[in-house]
Amino acid sequence: MEILKTYKIYLDGAFPRTESGRYYPVVDPQGNTLANMCLCSRKDVRNAVVAARKALGGWSEKTAFNRGQILYRIAEMLEGRKGQFVEELIKQGSSKAKAEKEVQHTLDRIVYYAGWADKYQQIASSVNPVSSSHFNFSALEPMGVVGIIAPQDSALLGLVSLVIPAICGGNTAVVVSSENLPLCSITFAEVLHSSDVPGGVVNILTGKVSELAPTLASHMDVNALVSSSLGELEKPLALSCVENLKRNMVYTNTEEQGLNFITDLQEVKTTWHPIESIGGASSSY
Repeated sequence: MEILKTYKIYLDGAFPRTESGRYYPVVDPQGNTLANMCLCSRKDVRNAVVAARKALGGWSEKTAFNRGQILYRIAEMLEGRKGQFVEELIKQGSSKAKAEKEVQHTLDRIVYYAGWADKYQQIASSVNPVSSSHFNFSALEPMGVVGIIAPQDSALLGLVSLVIPAICGGNTAVVVSSENLPLCSITFAEVLHSSDVPGGVVNILTGKVSELAPTLASHMDVNALVSSSLGELEKPLALSCVENLKRNMVYTNTEEQGLNFITDLQEVKTTWHPIESIGGASSSY
């Protein structure tokens, strides 16, 4: 008799079982059971938010160059497990050629955002013209804890396309993976665990999106919600985000990549720096 693997969740740098003790079977397109997956509860979401908030200070204070190095390390570790990701994608319905292409695109995407880590500030920040004797600077700061609901029709690339730019900009993340295609999300968590990403920076939960997403959207300590084409769930989630004015980003195409995936999850901080005139010449202090 085949012993099915039970995939655990990824929370605060560890792999616990769900607080609820529940699980659900993951099936392939032919209806065969592939594995047992944790069926997370609202308590798991709250625990993940606590872990993400705790990790925010240390992660956001790392230098941009260091965060870029860590993202490169994620790509290195994922490349070493390409075969496993391809196998899981095939089990979940992809052809071999499509699976290999998706894994390669995923690697390219991580490297792409790793390259942006120490450059996006230069592009998106500014020195603003003012009429008084001041310098006026606008710079970007991480938004904080970001809730991410992974695309439901993408096992790997869609997940990575939302998680990596969020942490590239210094945020921490609580992720609800695809309900029907969750295998790669936990294998990706194993990649994160074996790289240099501190515990709590990314927390990955599995289960019913209809149960977990509302808790994430209404949580008062989550600063932004990111999702992709959730259909009937989009409107009630958007209304929940209003309660603490969290930013609600809905992307229709996560196959794309771009600087906006980083800057959408940044706050703009503007600083006024006075200029003092000494002996007819201007100087700053």
